[in-house]
Amino acid sequence: MQTFLIILLVAALLATLVALVRGIVAFLQSASAEARGTGTSGPTQSQLKSNKMMQQRILFQALAVIIVVVLLFSAGRT
Repeated sequence: MQTFLIILLVAALLATLVALVRGIVAFLQSASAEARGTGTSGPTQSQLKSNKMMQQRILFQALAVIIVVVLLFSAGRT
């Protein structure tokens, strides 16, 4: 059971890292578009993607924390 949880934890951590990098890249694309003055009145696709990636990062981080809590509880019971 612990091995399965550790594999899930590593997967959640990798997903967090991927979402973080994708969110930063989208943010940088959005920021460079704004610096060039090509902004529109509403949010751009890059801004929406950056927001979505950061929300996913938070979700994956929460999942990783929950897995760590479950691992700690299971380790304390053995």
